[in-house]
Amino acid sequence: MSHYPTERQLTGIDHVLMTADRALRTLTGNTQPALRQSPALQEADCSLTVDEKKLACGLMRVNHTGEVCAQALYQGQALTAKLPQVRADMERAADEEIDHLAWCEERVKQLGGHLSVLNPLWYGMSFGLGAAAGLISDKVSLGFVSAIEDQVCEHLEEHLQTLPVHDEKSRVIVEKMLQDEAHHSHAALAAGGVQFPQPVKKGMTLVSRLMTKTSRYI
Repeated sequence: MSHYPTERQLTGIDHVLMTADRALRTLTGNTQPALRQSPALQEADCSLTVDEKKLACGLMRVNHTGEVCAQALYQGQALTAKLPQVRADMERAADEEIDHLAWCEERVKQLGGHLSVLNPLWYGMSFGLGAAAGLISDKVSLGFVSAIEDQVCEHLEEHLQTLPVHDEKSRVIVEKMLQDEAHHSHAALAAGGVQFPQPVKKGMTLVSRLMTKTSRYI
């Protein structure tokens, strides 16, 4: 008989507690250390006008809120995923998104701004949508990830066109996020996700636009 300790299997309560811990860390700020160094560290500081700082700060605040929603989405899906592999994939994706969350928070504060006060609202809504998608099926859940990530990529591409020309620190962060989000979208489809029909995607776009409009200023 082996005397070595075996790894304890996580129970449903364990997953609930871990999900609650992740939510608190996401919404509190300054508690999610990045696993990768921010791309902005390689860029020199530049002088921005008051209006340019305001613009960049608003866009990076929107990006931070988007990452808050991503954390909630993945955690909700991981909680209700049917297959252990899908749950593991969702949790891994959430870990990768932590970097984006930390990078955006850091950049917003460097620009003298604040994080959106509506983040708890968007987290709760996104968590519910993610959990509901996971309850329907893993294929729908993965398809939802792909559709959401495609929308995120569209927002990031718009931000690259809108950011102040000289704000390279914000720009390199957005460029790296765009690369990662596109990978997550392709990976979700490759794992068996279903392609969402256009009417559903349009409805998701309306909700996404509401989030970006409010988070940019509040």
